[in-house]
Amino acid sequence: MTADTSFLLIGALAKQANTTKDTVRHYDQLGLLRSRKRQAGSRFYTEYHPECIERIKLIKSAQIVGFTLNEIKDGFNDYYTGKIGLDEQLCFTQQKLEQVKKQQANINLMVQMLTDRIHMLEALKADNTDSLSANSPNNKESYIQSQQ
Repeated sequence: MTADTSFLLIGALAKQANTTKDTVRHYDQLGLLRSRKRQAGSRFYTEYHPECIERIKLIKSAQIVGFTLNEIKDGFNDYYTGKIGLDEQLCFTQQKLEQVKKQQANINLMVQMLTDRIHMLEALKADNTDSLSANSPNNKESYIQSQQ
């Protein structure tokens, strides 16, 4: 491979893609990015194709909507090799939407359950505060009875 100034070193790619070097390395190890090795003296450098900036943004967007890195990898490979057509992409995306809707329903249920629990605990706390107030030393008769 010849030296090409348009290829990016990891730091430059991470900065331009608004991510970390560790993330770039991880994506590269998974085969999500196009990279090449270059030797300069006794050191080896990994250089990344400029399209990796957009790829990283696409990966992060896909993760936000629920795609796993393996799903993204398979999709990238199939897309770039022409193995996946528009119908397959549409079907896969519809399946992911259904999966996300189920997750959303589960999350909504958990939110409701936690909200109910908070209301119950707040009511218990209010009841305990009321009974503590009634049994406070200022209310001598109640306090004495509670101590016996």
